[in-house]
Amino acid sequence: MKSILPVLTVVGAIFVIWYAAAVWLNAPWSRDVAARAEVTLDLPELVADTWAQDKPKLPAPHQVAVELWDTVVDKKITSKRSLVYHSWITLSATLLGFALGTALGFALALGIVYNRVMDMSVMPWVIASQTIPILAIAPMIIVVLNAVGLSGLLPKAMISMYLSFFPIVVGMVKGLRSPDAMQLDQMRTWNASRLQELLRLRLPSSMPYLFTSMKVAMAASLVGAIVGELPTGAVAGLGARLLAGSYYGQTIQIWSALIMAAVLAAAAVALIGLVQRLVLKRMGMA
Repeated sequence: MKSILPVLTVVGAIFVIWYAAAVWLNAPWSRDVAARAEVTLDLPELVADTWAQDKPKLPAPHQVAVELWDTVVDKKITSKRSLVYHSWITLSATLLGFALGTALGFALALGIVYNRVMDMSVMPWVIASQTIPILAIAPMIIVVLNAVGLSGLLPKAMISMYLSFFPIVVGMVKGLRSPDAMQLDQMRTWNASRLQELLRLRLPSSMPYLFTSMKVAMAASLVGAIVGELPTGAVAGLGARLLAGSYYGQTIQIWSALIMAAVLAAAAVALIGLVQRLVLKRMGMA
């Protein structure tokens, strides 16, 4: 109970602030409509109206909840109005991009740790690559891949990979270098090869760093998949829902898609955390 109470307090505070902000941002429209109808709204009526607008500047939490129930529970998952359907489209690109980013990041980390030339040349470029805004590079990636006949899932996955490989590189470089000099000297004393040193010492020592990096990479990969759907004019995916909502002023639809994206990211990160606990416990590192 003591561990749940602070969480409930924070959640309650967020809802109070959210409802208050909805009144503040939506009140001008309510007053304007009332003035045109030559009606005066008292405070309870004003609050009720700001929480019930069709296209509010900021929808109230219950409006988002109703939209989520309608698009997640009431709609068939094969319907193009179902958020489950759109979530799967985005999640498929996310998982592929995450897998590609993890593989690329791991390979680069190995090269950086074991090759001084790569350490001096590749690592600065890896860091510099993250200074390029993803909104600027995403259309370029999509145009180039479309020019060579690649469209659909792969361009979005490439953008996800671009965002997700960086935390893997940084985490794995740190993890592979985590064994101290005494441990490395002991491996050399046993005449261990580089491969044996990697498999028996460096890789096991890097596991906590790898899983932590994977959690960050998964969240970044989801962002990349959503961003990748925006410049393509996609008709499916959470990015497409955000784009359609912005075109038609459907702020409730936008917020429901955002909440769904947050739920997806939280679930994926929680799954990685579960695998982390199982693996580290199996290795005696829990």
